[in-house]
Amino acid sequence: MKNNNVADSEETKTWLSEYQKTESSKTKKQLKNLIVHYYQPLVKKIAFGLARRQTDPIEDIVQVGCLGLIKAIDQYDENFGTSFKTYATHRITGEIRHYLRDKISIIRAPRELLELSFRMNSIIERLKMQLGRFPTELEIAEELQMPVKRINEVIEADRRKQTVSLDQIVNLSENDQNTLMEKLIDDKYQDYQNFQEERIMLMEAVELLPENLRQVIKMSFFDDLNQVEIAKKTGVSQMQVSRRIKKATEELFNIITEQEGR
Repeated sequence: MKNNNVADSEETKTWLSEYQKTESSKTKKQLKNLIVHYYQPLVKKIAFGLARRQTDPIEDIVQVGCLGLIKAIDQYDENFGTSFKTYATHRITGEIRHYLRDKISIIRAPRELLELSFRMNSIIERLKMQLGRFPTELEIAEELQMPVKRINEVIEADRRKQTVSLDQIVNLSENDQNTLMEKLIDDKYQDYQNFQEERIMLMEAVELLPENLRQVIKMSFFDDLNQVEIAKKTGVSQMQVSRRIKKATEELFNIITEQEGR
């Protein structure tokens, strides 16, 4: 499964169908983990494609992509008239683009705007003393010999910098203070943190696999190794690794669904 060409299969259709109809919370969490791990190559392919010109750690972007995948699992309906892979691709891409757009909106403004902001604020203070009131945008523009539109850009950059400061302290309670960035991360990625904590449930099912299948699935799902790397570590061919992973995922599904009735 660790390749860049993950496609919908009869297995995944069955997994999704079972995920949607099961009433067992544990089974639901295990199946979600199974599907997320199966589609990790798709998440990484999209993440690397969108991150080529970004400075963000790829691990962060993959994490955000996983959030999109989790949402796709929860909201997919075969009546959409599209495959799960197509729908998941849309949700993963949208989540990453949204993250990158938000990140850009809270970073520092371009140096030119920062320098202009310093000049503009100095002139505003001088005009306030001369006029006895706050100057209009037109008066500021005339003083700087610039279009009013440019002044508005500087004002907007100042506003964004003031309202979304990464070091701004947010008072959550009398005894609980945190930075704004930490609060944003906590709010936005809680679902991913919960998913990570639930991986132990899938591990319970993995431990019931035969040794040869358990070995490759741990390397693939939990050690994040690709099939070539697994083949080198186990001393078997990549084709054999691929077959074992396929067999392991089929067995995992059976173990998960059989446990539901117990």
